[in-house]
Amino acid sequence: MMRVMRNEKHSARTAAKEASHERIVSVAARAIRRSGYDGTGVADIMKEAGLTHGAFYAHFPSREAMLAEAADRACTDVAATVANFVATVPAEKALAAMVHAYLSPQSLANVESGCPLPALGSETPRQAPAVRRATTRYVKAMVDLVARQSPDWGQAGAHERALFTVAAMVGTLLLARAVDEPALSNSLREATLKHLVPA
Repeated sequence: MMRVMRNEKHSARTAAKEASHERIVSVAARAIRRSGYDGTGVADIMKEAGLTHGAFYAHFPSREAMLAEAADRACTDVAATVANFVATVPAEKALAAMVHAYLSPQSLANVESGCPLPALGSETPRQAPAVRRATTRYVKAMVDLVARQSPDWGQAGAHERALFTVAAMVGTLLLARAVDEPALSNSLREATLKHLVPA
């Protein structure tokens, strides 16, 4: 009987720790997109997660470890969302729908839960190798997803066009968010849409 109670307590403690860890990573994944890597502090993350600052080291050996996990979460969540979205669209319209969704006004405004590349791209080269590795996996996944929407998927041309498409989408969103003139922001998005998805 005592062993069963100990196991139940251990399981409950483990589940609680896993739930706290999940909350921290989720909060950090939003925070890095909102405030950048350098603007994301441990104290703020723990406060937003509803945990004490001291509890941080029960979950991560360092701030860099948390940032790496947050980057991975931000990337995998967005990749899964895009893949699920593409699965709901007829194959011949998937690429156009993906580009339109990525460059939509909603996506422009949705920094905190949107694609991490425009939000973090300029900071990423100065981050720990684990953060850069997460970003690299995400870029490859996005390029692959775009290439798979091409009628000549598997050919060199499809991969090259996918590289260009992803670079154009990310760069456009980054610039459209950076400028302080709404008209210029819209022009950047519309020009890219015109060239990536001709009527």
